[in-house]
Amino acid sequence: MRVLIVDDEPLVRAGLRLVLDPARGIEIVGEAADGPAGVRAVRRLAPDVVLMDVRMPGGDGIEAVRAIRAAGLACRVVMLTAFDTDEFVLEALRAGADGFLLKSEDPDLIEQAVLGTEDGAAMMSAAALQRLVGLATLPAVPLGAPSGVTVREWDVARLVALGRSNAEISAALHLSLATVKTHLGSLFAKLGLDNRVQLAILVLDREPRA
Repeated sequence: MRVLIVDDEPLVRAGLRLVLDPARGIEIVGEAADGPAGVRAVRRLAPDVVLMDVRMPGGDGIEAVRAIRAAGLACRVVMLTAFDTDEFVLEALRAGADGFLLKSEDPDLIEQAVLGTEDGAAMMSAAALQRLVGLATLPAVPLGAPSGVTVREWDVARLVALGRSNAEISAALHLSLATVKTHLGSLFAKLGLDNRVQLAILVLDREPRA
């Protein structure tokens, strides 16, 4: 798994290099100190995953994500922040980020996000999910499931928005893991989504108190 680190603090970049274990198949292919440099590095190095700081003096991570997505560059982008009250969490995810983690997270969670384990569940920390719920706008009338989505599929989606893993959803809804994965695949196809984070945002926009 080829990883690019984008952060304006050299100490943070050095710390992430120590956290990400080459023995688990992770290769740090480059570093950048601001958003524009990060976008150029993505073009040049073609990483699988970018660990992107949100706030950087030379150009923030949100604009960098927008540029990466607009250019059609194929990589996962996980946003990193030192603050669990970062008001940009929802904006970053809507810009096309695949996840959001605190820099203070357990190193194993950061590795999980890089490796893409738990079918994307590790891409959002519990604290970031709580922040996301707090930032979501409550509609005057809850919108419920989108057209074409079954009741059971929406049950799965609502649990995804609460940060539940496939195993936890399976236990809560008394479904097999294979059935949970089938429902998720159907949700992604029907709603035109790519990952669990996008699904969580959609659920929170329609039922922010799910």
